[in-house]
Amino acid sequence: MSLDFFGLFILIAGYVLGLGAVTVIDLHGFLGRKSEYWTEATTRTHKVTKPLIWIGIVFVLLGSAIFYRGGDFDEVYMTLVFLYLMLVLNGLFLSFSVSPFLNKREKEGDSKKILPASWQNKIIVSFIFSFVGWWGSLFLVLYSVVKLF
Repeated sequence: MSLDFFGLFILIAGYVLGLGAVTVIDLHGFLGRKSEYWTEATTRTHKVTKPLIWIGIVFVLLGSAIFYRGGDFDEVYMTLVFLYLMLVLNGLFLSFSVSPFLNKREKEGDSKKILPASWQNKIIVSFIFSFVGWWGSLFLVLYSVVKLF
């Protein structure tokens, strides 16, 4: 097994884990905008999806470092670096701002209450960054793989 194949495998595994978890929590969050049931479900679900998203990000970064090692710093590569940075920063916001807020509400018995508009707006912006970062970078990875053939 070549190192390129191993790097690509780790990279794709990262997308399976990370993007899968992101899809689950984003769908929960969307449904929770107007529903107490889904707001509480989102609070509980994020405890599972958050570590999976971080594992996905680590795998994506590790797989990319292996797969793209020694390559040209072309516009695709530089865009990937930018998108990965955006995913990490977005993940830090979600992990150290949104997650503690949700956990606090849960401890106070408020996990069913619909989130205030200010938090919903922040989460919508975060969703946009997440969507563009995950799907955009996956598109570029696939583009660069197909370009090899």
